[in-house]
Amino acid sequence: MKVLISGSSRGIGLAVTKRFLDEGFEVYGLDIKESPINNPSYHHYICDISSKNNLPDIEGINYIFNNAGLQKSSDDIKNNLKGNINVTEKYAFQKDIKSVLFNASASSISGDEFYEYVASKAGIVGYMRNTAMRLVPYQATCNAISLGGVNTSSNEVVMKDEKLWKKIMEVTPLKKWMDEEEVADWVYFLLIKNHSMSGENLLIDNGEYRLNSKFVWPND
Repeated sequence: MKVLISGSSRGIGLAVTKRFLDEGFEVYGLDIKESPINNPSYHHYICDISSKNNLPDIEGINYIFNNAGLQKSSDDIKNNLKGNINVTEKYAFQKDIKSVLFNASASSISGDEFYEYVASKAGIVGYMRNTAMRLVPYQATCNAISLGGVNTSSNEVVMKDEKLWKKIMEVTPLKKWMDEEEVADWVYFLLIKNHSMSGENLLIDNGEYRLNSKFVWPND
């Protein structure tokens, strides 16, 4: 079985790539950076997904994890939304597809964070539902995960700031963030084990939005 993962070279994408390799899948990674993985079942393509002409030709993809994205970049909408649209339109709508999953964000629900980032992630949720409808003839599922805080290098700016981290934990009911391996567990379940849920945006944020929502970030 073939799995395509965008943003596969670090963070969540890297953790998910390792999980699928451990499970015996053939994994195809797309990223603007080199990959640290050396595995005969892993195929890496250096490309910018925001330009559809950069995407490689790969036949017979069964599962797609649309993970690539940036936060507070010069163009979050182009990088986060348009890029994942390009990947989906190129690889999803064919006879071998079984499931597509998008990495959205808790901010797509709460509206907190930077305005272009919020717009890009909310756009992903809307596009996911459109994709889910168009995948019905293939009997394939399509969903999104909207994550709250995750222990990744991109979040170190608040994780390593004692005062900001204290504020974050004050508004996080379960008093923790999830790690990348737990995210990989969710991704694996939703792509491989789930056969009945489609068109849903699953909020996974340690209870922050439903129980006590407050966005914390350094002042510019």
